[in-house]
Amino acid sequence: MNQRGRRLAILVVGVIAIVVAFVVLNSSGNDNNDNKQASSTTSTTATTPGQSTTQNTSASAQPAVKTVVVKNAKPVGGIQKLSFNKGDQVRFRVKSDVGDEIHVHGYDFHKDVKPGSSVTFSFPAKIDGIFIVELESRGEQIASLQVNP
Repeated sequence: MNQRGRRLAILVVGVIAIVVAFVVLNSSGNDNNDNKQASSTTSTTATTPGQSTTQNTSASAQPAVKTVVVKNAKPVGGIQKLSFNKGDQVRFRVKSDVGDEIHVHGYDFHKDVKPGSSVTFSFPAKIDGIFIVELESRGEQIASLQVNP
């Protein structure tokens, strides 16, 4: 191998070593907090003569899961509005007296619901827009999922 070939080989080995070192150092120091939730509880006490009240609130409390109720293959109260912000966790339940496949369009999630039972959806709101939730085989819209940017 000539002098130029040796220099090129040394340069290539050096670049590879730098890239490997960079990848190793970045991955070992990665502190992934995506799946951790902070939880804090605040307790307040208000007192008046002869009376005391304590109220506890939790910062990590999940909002109530919205339930879409289906009777006779129709959404009770009309098409339900489900609104979330992009980055939120979308959570809702469908309780149905008829069996069908529940389809969340746009996100393309499908779940079968048996007559007289319910199914729950939970997924991250990654796509903003307005999406139809329907009884798939009947073509009946039961909810409108809005994900705000």
